[in-house]
Amino acid sequence: MFPLDVLLAYSAACLLVVLAPGPDNILAIGRGLSQGPRAAALSALGAGVGILFHTLMAALGLSVLLQGSEVLFWVIKLIGAAYLIWLGVHALRSKNLIAFTPAAHVPLRKIFTSGALSNILNPKPGLFVLAFVPQFVDATRGSVTTQMLVFGSIFALMTTLLFALMGAFANRLAAWLQQRPRVTTGLNVGAGLVFIASGLSVLALKSRSA
Repeated sequence: MFPLDVLLAYSAACLLVVLAPGPDNILAIGRGLSQGPRAAALSALGAGVGILFHTLMAALGLSVLLQGSEVLFWVIKLIGAAYLIWLGVHALRSKNLIAFTPAAHVPLRKIFTSGALSNILNPKPGLFVLAFVPQFVDATRGSVTTQMLVFGSIFALMTTLLFALMGAFANRLAAWLQQRPRVTTGLNVGAGLVFIASGLSVLALKSRSA
């Protein structure tokens, strides 16, 4: 059902997608800088759960419904955009997405929830999964639903592992950044702007893309 050449091509494509800068990996890196590898891993796990959510939706045909219903698409799009923009504004105002004082630390449960919601409430990953994963699915190899779920699980696993590694590696910079508050402020501003830009790009999405 899963030829080796297909799995290798799919994994390579997933690697490029996961490594591309975006709000989810920036969130994981920010958590790693602020609170260490465990926080980064939980944020990464939240993003992985979000990918699984979108995969399940696509496998069950709900993403097709989302594309076909203008009202439903706009509701989800506005909620997702508002959440991403809120994260960006919060990062700009509080400047504590990347911080090193205990008072700025966020509960681990909240870190996981934020990581998951950042992905789940963003319709872009859902539309991406719907457009990307089926390119590697072949009905002649067995159940399409099973193939979708397996490919989506691989994507989610790679997302979780690579985001966690990014966050853990970023944590090594913490000591250096602690001595350079201006750099830390710049990183917070940059992260905030990325979230806002991502929210605005969600608003620009169309439900029926070519």
